Amino acid sequence: MKDYDVVVVGAGHAGCEAAYAAARLGASVLLVTFNMDHIAQMSCNPAIGGIAKGQVVREIDALGGAMGIVSEAAAIQFRMLNRTKGPAVWSPRAQCDKAAYRGGMKFLLENTPDIDILQSEVTSFIVENESICGIVTHLGDRIRTRAVVLTTGTSLNGTLHYGLNHYPGGRAGDQASCDLSTAINQQLGIELGRLKTGTPPRILAKTIDFAGLELQPSEPEDEEFSFWSRALRPSLVNAVRRDLPCYMLHSTDETAEVVRANISKSPMYSGVIKGIGTRYCPSFEDKVIRFPQHPYHLLFLEPEGAETGEYYLNGFSSSLPPEVQKLMLRTLPGLKDAVISRYAYAIEYDFIPPHQTDRTLRNKKWCNLFTAGQINGTSGYEEAAGQGLVAGMNAARHAAGKSGVFPGRDQSYIGVMLDDLSTKEIVEPYRLFTSRAEYRLTLRQENADLRLCRLAHEWGILPDAKFAEYEEYEKLFFHYLNRAKQIKSGKNTLFAALRDVAPGTKPFRVPEIAAKFDLPDTRIGRRVWQELLISAKYDGYLQREEQEIIRLKKLEESSIPEDFDYSNVRGLCNESRQKLEKVRPVTLGQAGRIDGVTPADIGLLQVHLKKLRGKVQDEK
Repeated sequence: MKDYDVVVVGAGHAGCEAAYAAARLGASVLLVTFNMDHIAQMSCNPAIGGIAKGQVVREIDALGGAMGIVSEAAAIQFRMLNRTKGPAVWSPRAQCDKAAYRGGMKFLLENTPDIDILQSEVTSFIVENESICGIVTHLGDRIRTRAVVLTTGTSLNGTLHYGLNHYPGGRAGDQASCDLSTAINQQLGIELGRLKTGTPPRILAKTIDFAGLELQPSEPEDEEFSFWSRALRPSLVNAVRRDLPCYMLHSTDETAEVVRANISKSPMYSGVIKGIGTRYCPSFEDKVIRFPQHPYHLLFLEPEGAETGEYYLNGFSSSLPPEVQKLMLRTLPGLKDAVISRYAYAIEYDFIPPHQTDRTLRNKKWCNLFTAGQINGTSGYEEAAGQGLVAGMNAARHAAGKSGVFPGRDQSYIGVMLDDLSTKEIVEPYRLFTSRAEYRLTLRQENADLRLCRLAHEWGILPDAKFAEYEEYEKLFFHYLNRAKQIKSGKNTLFAALRDVAPGTKPFRVPEIAAKFDLPDTRIGRRVWQELLISAKYDGYLQREEQEIIRLKKLEESSIPEDFDYSNVRGLCNESRQKLEKVRPVTLGQAGRIDGVTPADIGLLQVHLKKLRGKVQDEK
C-alpha cells in the first residue's frame, strides 16, 4: 500500500474531523475504520449541540470543520437553548436523523481530495529508531505514515454490560479493539486507565401512546449551525429542514421502586464494573440511588430519524438486565405497552489519561502520535469533534515539519477543553459546560467566526472562499458598529440606545432604531443586527473581560523550560511539586490552572524563573 502523511484510526466524530482537517492542509490521509457503514455513527443520543456543545459546533464550523454543515443536512429539529438567560449561555441544538448524518459525513469524506478510507482493524504500530513509522492491520497490511491520530472512541478493550452479563464490544453491533489497546500500553509504553459510559433503550414508535405526553416542538428559528452560505457548503447540505417534535415525560414512584428492587442486578452496584462513569450523565439507577430526594426525573422521547420508527429515551440510560428494563418501561407514562427495539447497556473501555498529552493533542512520549475524543477521557460527540480537528491539523503540520498550534482558552471553548485536559486530573469522563469557561461572555455561540476565522485561515484550515465570505461579514459588522457609536440618538449615541433593546429582538420590533441603521434584510444583515445588540448591551462587561484576558496572556507568555527542575524551587509543597512534575506545564498560566497549585506557588515559580532568566542573560 502507498505511504501517507497522516493515518487516522477510527471514524467516529473525532476521526472524521481529524481526517477532514488534515486533508484541508494538503496532507495525504488514510482513515481506518472497523465498518465504513458506521462512519460518524451517533452511538448515543441523536442530536448535535446543547449547552456549551453548541458553542463547540459553531467553533468547528468557523475553523472550517464538517460537523455544523452535516448537522444542517440531517436536522429534524432545531432549538436555541437557554433563551431566557443571557447570550453568554445561549446554545444551539439540532435533533438529527442518525442515518442522514452518518450518510452525509461519509459522502463528504469520500469526496474530499487526499482522503482514502479503509475498512480494517489496526492491531499494532511500526516502530523504528524510537519513532512510530506506521500501523499494522489485522490482515497484515503495513502502512507507513509520518503521523498517527488515534480516535478509538469506546472500542479500546471495550466491554458491554447488560445486567450481570457482559460481552466484548466497542458498542452494540461493533467489535472491541483489544490488540490495539495492548499495543498502546506494551509496545508504546503509554499508561492506560478505565472509564465507563452508557446508553438508554430505543423504543418502537408504534407502541408508544403519545396522547398523554407533553409535546416539545421545533422552534421557528431562522438560525442554522453553519455560518456559511449555501454556495460554500457541499451539495449534501442542500436539504429542507424537517421539523419533527420531541416529547417530555416524568418517571414515577413505581419506576424508582423497580430500580431499588433490582439494584443487585446492576453491574455498577455489584462491583462488576470498575470504570468510573460520567457524573453529569448518570444512569437512571444512579439517579434513583444517589438522589432519593428527587422522586421524579424528566425524560425525553426523541425521534432517531425521519425514516425510522425508533425513539431514543433520553435520561433513561441503564445497565440493568433487559427483563428489568421492560418492567421499568411499564411504569412510565405513554410506555405501558412499549416495545424495546434496542436494550440499554453500559460500556467500559480503556483511555489514555491526558496528562500524557499536550495542548496540541500530541503525545508527550511520541512526537508524531496524536489522540482525540474518548481516548483522551472526554464524553460527547462535540468534544470529540473539536479535539479531532485540532489533532488532525497538528498531525498534518507535524508531517509537513511545522510546529503544533491550538486555540487558547480565551479564544474558544475548544481551547478551554484542551487546557483542562492538559492540567486537570481526569478521573471520570470530561464534559464541557459553559461554567468551565471564565470568559464565556466573550466566547458566545454567535461570534465564533469573529473569534476564530482569521486564526483558522492563518493556520491553513479555512479555505480562501470561506475566509472571503467571513471578511465580508466582518467588514459589514464593524462598519455598523462604528456608525452606531458616532450617530446621535437624542442625547446619547445610537450604540447607547441599543442597550435598552434586549438581545434576540427582531429589527421590526424596534423600527425607530432599526431604521437608522438601514441594514439589509438578509441573513448577514440579521446577524449584524444581533451582534450589535449584544455588543451594546454587554459593552462594559466585555471590556472588563478583555482586561482579564490581557492579564491571562501575560502569564501565558511566561514560559517554563521543558526540562525545568521543580525541586530547585524552595517553598513548593510536595503536592504542588508532584503535580507540576506530572503535568509539566509549558507556561505559568497553565501551571496556575493545575488542581492543587496555589497562587502562592505561582509566585514562587515567577521569582525563580526571573532569577533563572537573569542568570542566563548574565552568562550570555
